[in-house]
Amino acid sequence: MMKYTSQQVAKPYFIFALVLFAAQIAFGLLMGIQYINGDIGFPAIPFNVARMVHVNLLIIWILFGFMGASYYLVPEESETELFSPRLARITFWIFAVASVVTVLGYLLVPYAELARITKNHLWPTMGREFLEQPTITKIGIVIVCLSFVFNIGMTILKGRKTVINMVLITGLVGLAVFYLFSFYNPANLALDKYFWWFVVHLWVEGVWELILGAILAFVLIKVTGVDREYIEKWLYLIIAMALISGLIGMGHHYFWIGAPEYWLWMGSVFSALEPVPFFMMVLFAFKVVKERRRSHHNQVAVTWALGCSVMAFLGAGVWGFLHTLAPVNYYTHGTQLTAAHGHLAFFGAYAMIVMCIISYAMPILRGRPQGNPLAAQRVEKFGFWAMCISMIGITLALTAAGAWQVAMQRIPESGEALSFMATQGELMGVYWVRLGFGVIFALGLVAYFASFFVGRETVRAEAGAAMPQTS
Repeated sequence: MMKYTSQQVAKPYFIFALVLFAAQIAFGLLMGIQYINGDIGFPAIPFNVARMVHVNLLIIWILFGFMGASYYLVPEESETELFSPRLARITFWIFAVASVVTVLGYLLVPYAELARITKNHLWPTMGREFLEQPTITKIGIVIVCLSFVFNIGMTILKGRKTVINMVLITGLVGLAVFYLFSFYNPANLALDKYFWWFVVHLWVEGVWELILGAILAFVLIKVTGVDREYIEKWLYLIIAMALISGLIGMGHHYFWIGAPEYWLWMGSVFSALEPVPFFMMVLFAFKVVKERRRSHHNQVAVTWALGCSVMAFLGAGVWGFLHTLAPVNYYTHGTQLTAAHGHLAFFGAYAMIVMCIISYAMPILRGRPQGNPLAAQRVEKFGFWAMCISMIGITLALTAAGAWQVAMQRIPESGEALSFMATQGELMGVYWVRLGFGVIFALGLVAYFASFFVGRETVRAEAGAAMPQTS
């Protein structure tokens, strides 16, 4: 059962994160259709706007998920109430309103006009991929992040200091600090891209991995009963390898922007090591579940934890390695192979860990300490498999499209190479396959949502019948 009343502040963060997730998938489906017929949605929602909204929603909903996870697990880890539940609620509404207004701005106002309205000329920061937010929105995000980190940090300071808390707060501080580079927008394009990756790469291949590891460790402790010291040792190893490989591995983005030649070697070697911490995460998760001392009634949360480790290894590890070496990236840079890696990596590493903590924590927040009823868990498990299988299908389709794109557009050097648009026409069949898997993914997400409304009765009887012996 929930130990601290202030953990309830996590609930609106989780709910809003899932609402934004659904919106992100809706725009993803629209983009899938526009790949086949670019006139769909035009001029109301052209492809560039749909893509901007799709990507920004991805970042925002995962941040909401991280914040909800932190507000839930830190009081329990620290064995004390949250420092300021009121600040957490205020932060939620500021961030939620700012997010909705910004997305509506993308949809309702031409981007150049949005830049003029928000006085971007006073401090130009707009116009860069993933960082399209108006400067005033970026300032609001910084305020939200600082208040959030302050609230979490003060809670940890007044309570118990655990490895999970320390790893989590390190990742959260890094998240806030590296976002400050979004305000630096030099006129030189190469210099701009050099520091742009300080936000994008050092988030998703650096400090976010610390947050992922902390949340995964917390859930595994709760659902397996394995000794904390054992899990903490694994966590130290994973985050050490993640930071060593991820920080210097940022160089694999510097191959084609005018950076010094040594980045070809440093980026290739260290980014080739990035699958190692994700493989260690797979070993860690399966070993802990195998050696569990108890079997929690919320078995679907265990499924999410194991699935997250596997899908993160495939997406961030295997598919990242496929095109990270400089001689390979020479041909694959900016093709659909990049999209294949991005979709599977983001879903496996970050979307799934957020759904994992929601799957574990939301039943408790709703008065079901042993998890949702078995009927609800079966529905949720269907959603899990539908989303995972369809994401693998999307990834394989995009991988085939990327390889085909390289063969038709980039490898021929005798003047027989097709143009970009001619190549896209040849890939139309693959885009239909990708769209089909996207529809299946959306159905899986609907099942995930539906599971929260199946079996409203308590699960005490089920828990008593299903709880096995302690080993």
